[in-house]
Amino acid sequence: MKTTLIDEYNLTNNKVISLVKGDITERRVDAIVNAANSFLKHGGGVAGAIVRKGGKEIQIESDKIGYVSVGSSVITTSGNLPCSAVIHAVGPKMGEGNEDSKLSKAITSVLKLASQKEFKTISIPAISSGIYGFPKEKCADILLNESVNFLLQSKTSLENIEFCIIDDETLMHFKNIIQKIKNKESIFS
Repeated sequence: MKTTLIDEYNLTNNKVISLVKGDITERRVDAIVNAANSFLKHGGGVAGAIVRKGGKEIQIESDKIGYVSVGSSVITTSGNLPCSAVIHAVGPKMGEGNEDSKLSKAITSVLKLASQKEFKTISIPAISSGIYGFPKEKCADILLNESVNFLLQSKTSLENIEFCIIDDETLMHFKNIIQKIKNKESIFS
């Protein structure tokens, strides 16, 4: 699948938030993010695709880690994928309570882990918006705003945080939120 740049937001500190349409397993970045479950069993969705294309060593390494609490993330090898590592983020399921806060914690955990590893580029899916039922617009709002805040307020090696979205409905929500962020910035500049 061809990857298409949909939108980009250039921050004042030369950091970039990108929105692309494509297959996250094909991204040539330092790390891709897997929307994982707490037991790191990568059967379906993004997780299943990552293991199918990356190889069983990703699942084997995940099995050794075992359990990850909601709002946290861990890192494994990338196997045969073109990235250097896979960061597995556990987002909330709708209905479990305190979902917004848990999704904020999950994205912050991912960005801190990527920074600790001194990664410059990362590609992230719409965590929790698939089978976990998190509303797509609210997902886009939390992930994008937390990422902008992280890049502006943290000392980080990250230069480009990319959101890689495969379906048109979710992509539309991410595009709308990026536009709102850009418009808000232009009012203040």
